[in-house]
Amino acid sequence: MAESLGKPKSGAKSKQVGLSWRSVMRSDVAFAIGILSILMMLILPMPKWLLDIALALSISFSVLVLMTALFIKKPLEFSAFPTVLLIATMLRLGLNLASTRLILSDGASGVDAAGAVIQAFGALITQGNYVIGIIVFIILVIVNFIVITKGSGRIAEVAARFSLDAMPGKQMAIDADLSAGLMNEDEARQKRSDLEAESNFFGAMDGASKFVRGDAMAGLLITAINIIGGMIIGVGQQGMAFGDAASNYTMLTIGDGLVSQIPALVISIAAGLLVSKAGVSGATDEALVGQLSGYPQGLALVSAIGVIAALVPGMPFVPFALMAVASGSASWFVYQRMQRDKQEVQDKVEEKETAEEQGEAPITDSLHIDELKIELGYELLALINEMDGRKLTDQIKALRRQVALEMGFVTPPVRILDNLQLEADEYTIRVKEMDAGKGNLKLHHLLVMDPAGNQVDLPGTHVKEPTFGLPATWIEDSLREEAVFRGLTVVDPPTVLATHLTEILRDNMPELLSFAETDKLLDGVSKEVRKLVDDICPSQISRSGIQHVLQNLLRERVSIRDLPTILEGIAEASATTKNPGAITEHVRTRLARQLCHAAQTPDGVFPILTLSPVWEQAFAESLIGEGDERQLALPPSKLHEFVNAVRIAFDEAGKSGITPVLLTSPAIRPYVRSIIERFRGQTTLMSQNEVHPAARLKVFGQV
Repeated sequence: MAESLGKPKSGAKSKQVGLSWRSVMRSDVAFAIGILSILMMLILPMPKWLLDIALALSISFSVLVLMTALFIKKPLEFSAFPTVLLIATMLRLGLNLASTRLILSDGASGVDAAGAVIQAFGALITQGNYVIGIIVFIILVIVNFIVITKGSGRIAEVAARFSLDAMPGKQMAIDADLSAGLMNEDEARQKRSDLEAESNFFGAMDGASKFVRGDAMAGLLITAINIIGGMIIGVGQQGMAFGDAASNYTMLTIGDGLVSQIPALVISIAAGLLVSKAGVSGATDEALVGQLSGYPQGLALVSAIGVIAALVPGMPFVPFALMAVASGSASWFVYQRMQRDKQEVQDKVEEKETAEEQGEAPITDSLHIDELKIELGYELLALINEMDGRKLTDQIKALRRQVALEMGFVTPPVRILDNLQLEADEYTIRVKEMDAGKGNLKLHHLLVMDPAGNQVDLPGTHVKEPTFGLPATWIEDSLREEAVFRGLTVVDPPTVLATHLTEILRDNMPELLSFAETDKLLDGVSKEVRKLVDDICPSQISRSGIQHVLQNLLRERVSIRDLPTILEGIAEASATTKNPGAITEHVRTRLARQLCHAAQTPDGVFPILTLSPVWEQAFAESLIGEGDERQLALPPSKLHEFVNAVRIAFDEAGKSGITPVLLTSPAIRPYVRSIIERFRGQTTLMSQNEVHPAARLKVFGQV
């Protein structure tokens, strides 16, 4: 038993060891170990072989950072650069301190006291003369500190300031595009995220540039300390001759300074490239070559200047002549390439025009019908541009978005064009090339209407409002305040046209819901609902049958946005009948909550007018035929009497400011609707089965 218990313990131990090893190999743990190693360099001494490896790593890392900055397309692709800059700076400072410890402790033993890398750099640069090494080192520090670091720091500071100042305006532009329907919510969220990341990046780069400046200053001070400290230790403690001490410690210090300053210079160049790339798209080489070689005239002038310089007495001929030949050749090749590209574009255009002339494209294009079109008189073309802070195209985009939210499908794009056959201030709205509405607009005027329907007595041009035919008046803009003070409705010309277009869209929704649009709606549903569509199509109902049901709903201005519920109702009804009308009536019962909510008043009351039992019986007795062939055969006298009764009942109810819903029995609702839609098209007609149990009914009368 003891043996059996011991085996799990051993297995658990090995499992723990495996987990701990895998956790060490995780990137975040490895990164933390690397940072701790850099900190340990500041405290513990390093052997020469480890210092050589670390210096090679520092140089390689700086080159990798520079290459990354060269090849990225946008600065935000290297958003971790401020963190990388801090790590690289701490690595170089840690290596500086480690090498300083070796130089001061073992410098008397020879020029290899701080490792082979520092020895090689010192020997390569000084060439046996440490004065040259000191001068080269100082020049590198000056170039890094005064030129590159200071310039990139200034660019980062200005970019951070401008990015922060421009953020409110960019956010407002994103909100405006979202409201106008130019982008969806996901795109707007992504743009806001990119904007915030850009601001944070340039702000971090502004602070990170101080790391580079401090690193350059620290390298200069460490070099001076190494030389002075080395001379004191070599002469005072080690008993070396002054010349030998100066040679050893200076060469070691110069080698150490160069090993640290060269990676610092490379990182500084990378920082400068990154912050100066803010307005450049694409990789750095593509941008520079593409932009510098885009003007062959400039290269030709460079070649001419090179020729002149080569011919000046006293100037060396060969260098300037070579530059003149190179720039002149580049100018010629660039010019030839531009001519070939231009000729290719022209050939493609000619080929396209020839194909259009020879083919049937013009005839087929003439068969195309614009679903929605607005034709404007020449004076109204100014509406397309921004006018009084509003733009007609933006209003139409917002209108299409609003209609999509209300009715459940996206209406076709609206084509706007001029028509010289119209009057100067006239417009026409066409649906499938047929006139659906027209009116006149007065630019720089306002259309005012009395909510009570009375004629406005302000000075102006009295007209009929084009959408609903109400009395209205065009007034000067200077009378706006007086009209508002009187409680009148004030509308500008673009809004008048947009309102007219809205009503036409609502009236023509069934025609605009084409088979292609129905396909888009069905293909855009969720995966679960798509399974239901696949189950009923085409076994129970075709897609054109679903289109017919959706058109019936839109004809009575019922939103089809709740498409899953509608499809469930279609699936239930299509199992027993193929009649689109009967299926529509069943779907309406499934949408009872939506129908009651759309018809209720602001205080939550569902106002109704009921159909009297007399008329209920009259309609029921007038139905002839069986099943799907049933028709209404109401005598003309009865029909005239019913129309008058409906008008009287709704006029009485309208005196209270409420437009009620006419409530009938389910069997006769479609037939009553077919009569009422001819003279009161906007009247809502519902059956008793479509009243939701939670609706608060209030009866306003009886027909």
